[in-house]
Amino acid sequence: MKSEEKIAARSYNLMAEGYHNTRTKEFPQGWFYNELLEMPATLKLLRNVKGKRILDMGCGSGIYAKLLTKKGAKVKGFDISKEMIKIAKKENSKLDLRVGSGYKIPFNEKFDIVLSSLVMHYFKDWNKVFKQVKKVLKKDGIFVFSTGNPIMECRELIKEKNQKRKLLGTIKTKGKKINVFGNYFKERKINEDWVIDGKRIKFSYYHITYETIIKTIIKNGFEIIDYKDAYPIAKAKKLFPKDYAACSKLPFFTIWKVRLK
Repeated sequence: MKSEEKIAARSYNLMAEGYHNTRTKEFPQGWFYNELLEMPATLKLLRNVKGKRILDMGCGSGIYAKLLTKKGAKVKGFDISKEMIKIAKKENSKLDLRVGSGYKIPFNEKFDIVLSSLVMHYFKDWNKVFKQVKKVLKKDGIFVFSTGNPIMECRELIKEKNQKRKLLGTIKTKGKKINVFGNYFKERKINEDWVIDGKRIKFSYYHITYETIIKTIIKNGFEIIDYKDAYPIAKAKKLFPKDYAACSKLPFFTIWKVRLK
């Protein structure tokens, strides 16, 4: 198992129950970034899934699997976290859900659609993941994946006067010196801490440019057929006014729809 797989597995094992609660209880913080921001945009790109065979890559606690099953899809899935899969199986007792990684997909059959919700940024080697996805997609099969927006990822964390800010851009000083904040072109691993149910959990993800994403798609025999910048849905404005104000101006997530040629 590669280092990024170990980090993701350990982190999500530690936070599995807390994560599921933030996604399923009424209007907790997790509701905004998933149910009110990423999911609506992703579901628009998926469109009508009735009768489609879908592989949920990085299925987490089974939230997408349950929703897509209700919409008439035939869903199977896997996740790097065994604790997440335990919850997912309780939530979806009739579905085939397994422990596995995008570096080695634990299914040999063919699917109409592979869905990967907010998982790709945990992988350092996107080419390896795309090759795995190709193996389980039918001809003309669809791969829909959401990930962090490269513009938001490359901001620089600044600490001053007991405040933290993430900046991208330039600031001129009185001496006409230009200070540049952030680095879009430097592809790198980024380390962050999340607090879930009072637990501080370390995460790592990878920043890559739009150029790298697009070239990876083309290199692996896919074509881009649709794309969305995630924008919060209307009811988020009342429920989470601060988050809505930020994410209705700044591009937090990107969603890609690509087809295997």
